[in-house]
Amino acid sequence: MESHVLRRQSNNKRCGRSHGPLATTQSTRPQDESPCSSLAPRTAEPRVAAATRRDRRYLTSRANTSPVIHTKVYHLCEDIPKGAVAFTIDATDAENDKLTYSLNGPNAIYFKVDTNTGIVKIRSPLDRESDDVLDLGIVVSDGRYAKAENLILILQDANDNKPIFKESSYDVEVPEVKPNDGFSLFSVVNTTGVVKLAGHLNYTALSIFYQLKIKATDGGGRCYFNETKYFSSVVFSFITVVDVPDLNPQFMGVPYAGKVAENSPLNLSVFKVLAIDLDTGVNDVINYSIEDSTPEGLFQISRTDGVISVMSAIDREVVGDIVNLTIKATESKLNSHGLPASTTATVLITIIDVNDIKPEFYVCGALRDELPCKKETHFTGEVFEHSLGLIPINMTVKDNDKISRTKLILEGADKDVFAVEPQYTPSDSIVQLLVKQPQILDFEETQQMVLQVVAIDEDEPSFHSTATVTITIKDKNDNSPTFQHDTFRLRVSEHSPAGTIVANITAEDPDTMDQGNITYRLLPDSILPYFDVEPHTGQIYVVNGTLLDHEGRSLYSATLQARDTDGKPGSTVLEITVTDINDEHPVFNRDSYLVFVEEGGQLEVKIEATDADAPDTVNSQIVYGIELSRYSDNFTIDPNTGVLKNSGVLDREALAPDLDGRLELNVTATDKGTPPLSSVVEVVINIEDINDNIPQFGASSYNFSVKEGEKGAYVGSVYAEDLDQTTDFNRISFSIIDGSFGSFIIRTFADERGYRGNITVDPDIELDYESARKQFKLRVEATDLEQKKAVATVVVNVLDVNDERPEFKPTDPVSVKENTTISGAVGSFSGQDKDGNYSLVYKLESMKCRCNGSLTPCNWFILEPTGEVRLNPESTADYEECDQAVVEAEVVDEYTEKRENSSVTTVVVSESASKGTSVAGVTATDPDSGVNRQIDFKVTEVQFEDTNNQTSDMRTLFEAVTTQQKDIYVGIIQTTEGLEMSLKGKYLVTVTATDTGGLSSSTVLDIFTVDESYKVELQFTRSVEEVELNRNIIIRSLTAATKAAVEVVAIKSETTEASRRVVFHIASNFESPYIINIFYSLASAITVMVAYFVYSNGTALTSNEVERMVSGPEHYPVLADLGLRSTDNNTLQTDFSLVFQGKPSVNDPDIDALKYILLGMVGGLVIVLAILTTSLMCTRRNYRRKLKAAKAMNSASMVTSDNQKSGPVVPGTNKYTMEGANPVLNLNMVLDLDEESSDVDKVSLNSLDYTDDMSVHGNDIKTNMLMIEEEEEEDYDDSGPPEYIEPLGAALAQRGKKLDKPHVGFNNPAFSTTDL
Repeated sequence: MESHVLRRQSNNKRCGRSHGPLATTQSTRPQDESPCSSLAPRTAEPRVAAATRRDRRYLTSRANTSPVIHTKVYHLCEDIPKGAVAFTIDATDAENDKLTYSLNGPNAIYFKVDTNTGIVKIRSPLDRESDDVLDLGIVVSDGRYAKAENLILILQDANDNKPIFKESSYDVEVPEVKPNDGFSLFSVVNTTGVVKLAGHLNYTALSIFYQLKIKATDGGGRCYFNETKYFSSVVFSFITVVDVPDLNPQFMGVPYAGKVAENSPLNLSVFKVLAIDLDTGVNDVINYSIEDSTPEGLFQISRTDGVISVMSAIDREVVGDIVNLTIKATESKLNSHGLPASTTATVLITIIDVNDIKPEFYVCGALRDELPCKKETHFTGEVFEHSLGLIPINMTVKDNDKISRTKLILEGADKDVFAVEPQYTPSDSIVQLLVKQPQILDFEETQQMVLQVVAIDEDEPSFHSTATVTITIKDKNDNSPTFQHDTFRLRVSEHSPAGTIVANITAEDPDTMDQGNITYRLLPDSILPYFDVEPHTGQIYVVNGTLLDHEGRSLYSATLQARDTDGKPGSTVLEITVTDINDEHPVFNRDSYLVFVEEGGQLEVKIEATDADAPDTVNSQIVYGIELSRYSDNFTIDPNTGVLKNSGVLDREALAPDLDGRLELNVTATDKGTPPLSSVVEVVINIEDINDNIPQFGASSYNFSVKEGEKGAYVGSVYAEDLDQTTDFNRISFSIIDGSFGSFIIRTFADERGYRGNITVDPDIELDYESARKQFKLRVEATDLEQKKAVATVVVNVLDVNDERPEFKPTDPVSVKENTTISGAVGSFSGQDKDGNYSLVYKLESMKCRCNGSLTPCNWFILEPTGEVRLNPESTADYEECDQAVVEAEVVDEYTEKRENSSVTTVVVSESASKGTSVAGVTATDPDSGVNRQIDFKVTEVQFEDTNNQTSDMRTLFEAVTTQQKDIYVGIIQTTEGLEMSLKGKYLVTVTATDTGGLSSSTVLDIFTVDESYKVELQFTRSVEEVELNRNIIIRSLTAATKAAVEVVAIKSETTEASRRVVFHIASNFESPYIINIFYSLASAITVMVAYFVYSNGTALTSNEVERMVSGPEHYPVLADLGLRSTDNNTLQTDFSLVFQGKPSVNDPDIDALKYILLGMVGGLVIVLAILTTSLMCTRRNYRRKLKAAKAMNSASMVTSDNQKSGPVVPGTNKYTMEGANPVLNLNMVLDLDEESSDVDKVSLNSLDYTDDMSVHGNDIKTNMLMIEEEEEEDYDDSGPPEYIEPLGAALAQRGKKLDKPHVGFNNPAFSTTDL
């Protein structure tokens, strides 16, 4: 920006004097000063290198300075010759040291400097047109210091270039115009170089080309030298004279005339015109157009070549014989006056006639010259039937061609009845029709005749026209009325009321004047008291119905007479029969019908009705039908026999559920009388449900997700529906048949439609995402009570929950040189986490250095959160002071969602801990020395967090006892009283460490409580000493099996006697089973390890859970080798599948175990014998009971009744009487089911093992009964309570008392584990 300002200043302030219009600057001649030295240069900010600044600081310190350069801008003429002085560098030194000069930079090639004097001379010519400002680097040195600077050299312009034309030649075209002024042909303006026209130009009279020589000279100038220099250049210009369009075009070969035949094809060339441009130098393009045409739109002209062609169809009869066209020729460009140059010409085109018009028919006025005629193809005329003469139809035939001859003929079915006049015509003519056959003109046969008149051009027969003529035949009264029949046989019911219409009989007369004008009367007059006729309509009606008696007179005869408008008569005979009336309704044999049928079965029931009307008449003939209803289309009834059947398969599931399988139809019985009488009876159809549908899942597959570690967590629900409508068949139970691996359970619930199976995680199972099984593919089965099944696939994805504690990987020792200062990591901790999503952060727990053989706290190293260990820059590792450092760290997972997120061991204490029990310990150090490093621990706050994460404040249940181990202070946390047994959760204990100066720090301990119910006693076959010796190995093995921390409470020796009780349950009909007890004992010495199995979150394992975990094949062999006693040793296996209940008894080491084993075997044989005897007795009684039931069935099946609607009577069931009127319903006597059990639990009963087929209608009897137990009177002692065979008797006898339910075992396949 600075150089630009200087440049602009130098352009405005030039050296020397001005010359002409351009001011120039010239350098002074003396070589010891620069040109324009009178101009004061603008100062610029000096630019000094870094090295120079450092030297300047050094010199300043010794009172010496660098040389100073004063002038930094110089003005030079660009024409300074080579070797001449350009300028002298202006520099001084404060100490007057001798200065030396040198040049540098890219522009140093143009100059050379005297190293001692600083005089700069020209080495290469300068050129201002290339660069008007140059930067020149110089260095001035006093021998000790050098000063570098950039000089700005502004070049002054010198006249060293001659004028240059922009073009090498100037060639222009000039139109022939006249100049306004001037005395010669061309002139040039000396200042602008503009060439002007000064004379006349003529394209034809003068030359059309001129050559001019033009010279350009500059104003001269000087700069370095005193001599003024001038430069000039020459260029040639060629002038071409251009012709100007100032003449109109001219048509050639006028006048124009042509001809064309009518109906010529489109685009046919008719004539061509030609016009030329009289301006020969221009020779403009001529465009042709049609300016006027009479008539218009027939022809078109080519715009470029003037060809006239046919544009539309030409009809001479329409346009005439001559067409006049006005053709215009126009030049494509404007003339010299700015107007289009044009001319016009007329073309006459003659139209040649062609025989192309067919004759046409016209309708004209009364006088042909009055109104114009119009074309018509339909004509009409009138004639009376049987008339002769001409028929005027107002038809005229024309042919518009100049010469024509037309022939007329008739066509059509009636052409022979008429003739056309004239038959030939040379010009326009009126056409008429003449009647030839009047006898055919009969109005009664036809009222209209249609024929065609055809006009044919004889010169061209293909030209013809056809007109339709409609001849209307007018009527005359020449016919008498006639009836359709000579005799009419009529019927009328007896006692019909007066005015009853018997019949409507009319006569017909083809004459139009008689239509609707015929009158009627009855003859003779003696018939009139009974019947009469309406004179204008012909209606026969009853005059007095009381006189009509079928039993008195059943037949009447009369004559019906008709007369037309002229009195012409016609008659017919009436025979009127008086008939019996239908006055009895059909009656059904029953008030209603009740029918039972299984779905899928065939319904067939006969409906019967009678009619009291006379037999063998239509009044007593009955037709059966079904009234239209919602389900009536599913049934048909024979209209004659009344047999009702189903028309399709009966499907109860197709019915609305609220109908409960009940359909109500209305069956009608209608007689055939007039009017027909009918009756309606209700037919109730009960469609009994069968199990004909299998369960259907809502979806073939389901996909659910569940988080790991949540016991009993809800996974999702599956839905299934059984379309059967009764609960006996549509109840569904769900079960998991495959893929669960014992991790899931499913429970069945009734849903709005169907059933819902809720899948949950087993409450005793925690899913583990870190295990090998991250996805379960379950096969869920939906089963109804008859074991019809459907299977769906359920995919359960286990979602990862950050619940795993991070762990350290093994870390190798690290060696560090003493006194080292490396900034990088000298070692690192490496942790791992089984969770998929984790963020590990490392925290320093302690740092101790081994100094003189003992560990003391130190701070030589720093632990980064990433696990890297670095040297502490504020400390120095000294081998002579300490030779080893131990860094203890904790790794924490920041993303932990549940359980602990760090590697610190959790404190767990039993709730049975008494006062003074030590439960935890904390350590603390203080970097201070002396008394200031003494620490005292104190419990400042105790809170309790229950299993629901609810926190509450507690009294101080814990205290801290301060001890010291060398330089480390230890706080032992112990209880102040016994812990409460009912609390479940953990204690949050805040411990504060305070030094003697009052500075403190706090930490919170999580102390989990473990109930004594989680105490596990493990029995070992080894001695106490051996168990103590292997204690650590046993703990590690148990930890590996349970993944829990093992807290051993005690290891003690016990000598016990294992007393066993064998319990035999014998199923019988008595109130309680036989129980036989056998005791024996075995004495042995065992070692008992009492321990707790606790997880880091405070949860503990029960004895059963520990037993299940350590019994695995991968863990138990190791523990067995350590002496763990097998649980199988506590079970005695027999062939009778006996249940043993272990119970400790008093020790008796002298009892012989073998003796009791033998006694047990003898007792077992006795029990087997008792079981066989009891079974034989029960079997015998069972067969006797079945035999009695079979006999009762046979007796019941032989009972008959005319109106019996039920099946055979079955004792002990609801169908006890033929009306099903057993007052004891739903007796719960035979199954061990309580009153609150559902219908599906009361599985259908079947009291007979009988093979006869029984068909019993109704829903009260259940099928598929699994067990029934009845007792007979004679089988019991008289001293006991009476037993009854029939349920009714038993119910009445036990009225007001609750029946004792016998203990009966049975296996019901309808139940599954999900229903219990």
